[in-house]
Amino acid sequence: MRLDVVTIFPEYLEPLNVSLVGKARARGQLDVHTHDLRQWTYDRHNTVDDTPYGGGPGMVMKTEPWGDCLDDVLADGYESGAHGPVLVVPTPSGRPFTQELAVELSERPWLVFAPARYEGIDRRVIDEYATRMPVYEVSIGDYVLAGGEAAVLVITEAVARLLPGVLGNAASHQDDSFAPGDMANLLEGPVYTKPPEWRGRDIPDVLLSGHHGKIARWRRDEALRRTTRNRPDLIERTDPKAFDKKDREMLSILGWGPGPDGRFGPTPGAVEE
Repeated sequence: MRLDVVTIFPEYLEPLNVSLVGKARARGQLDVHTHDLRQWTYDRHNTVDDTPYGGGPGMVMKTEPWGDCLDDVLADGYESGAHGPVLVVPTPSGRPFTQELAVELSERPWLVFAPARYEGIDRRVIDEYATRMPVYEVSIGDYVLAGGEAAVLVITEAVARLLPGVLGNAASHQDDSFAPGDMANLLEGPVYTKPPEWRGRDIPDVLLSGHHGKIARWRRDEALRRTTRNRPDLIERTDPKAFDKKDREMLSILGWGPGPDGRFGPTPGAVEE
């Protein structure tokens, strides 16, 4: 996979040289290119922003540097044999970034990131390149950052770990929270490792039992417990068919029950164990 990132702060992307992403780069599984947007400016101040039409606070990133830079990035990629680019624009006003979207992006051969600063990029840039390639406007959460570079790091790590050969254990991501294929879309439960006792705290006996069925059930119950506590919205919007008999028993213990439409919600007056 090829990644191009256009930014006014290339140094912000140094974490792409470490951990799983860095190893994937070193092995040639991920071809990352960063581009300093200011190199496509034509005044002595390297201006990349201007005041917004219609007034208002803040500044807007200009069309000319972005357009000229993206043209060159695409031309260079095509000359290098890359194909199938998509433009990824991190923005608080975009669609939520989910594991499902990470999987979708991991199947693309070439991602071009356009992280904005200030009040964003002149809309005409996004509209122009939407005529040339798919555009993903993506939000990593309901909050506002100083710029989109942090979102690039988040998205890149989520996508890169899904590429074949990046994880040491190819099945590792299949048990992740939000892993595709789990209709209930539960959060992952707690995990433990050696030693079996630490500061007076033991690990659950079931994990030492060697009984795979009981261990799987315990993990499922703990996932249900954590999800009802931290992300009840995931339970509330799940198709009831995703829950088996044991799931329903656990949800009942946790104070959840089916509503008129069959979907599960908190039972009035119930208190979680």
